[in-house]
Amino acid sequence: MSTPSGLNTRHTADSSSSSRTGSQVWRDRIAPSLLAFALGVALIYGAGFASKVELHNAAHDGRHSAGFPCH
Repeated sequence: MSTPSGLNTRHTADSSSSSRTGSQVWRDRIAPSLLAFALGVALIYGAGFASKVELHNAAHDGRHSAGFPCH
């Protein structure tokens, strides 16, 4: 439905969350959530089993690569 000014007043399927298909919900919400969860688990698991020296060296190298002095 168009108004006299030519603007389209109909709602599209993308603007209404109730008319999303299963693949859109997966792509827009579930997949990013699972990826963030997996990354968080990997970081916590990796940090839990790393030695203090390895964690210090990783943080030290990260500071240098970002341009922050640490000495």
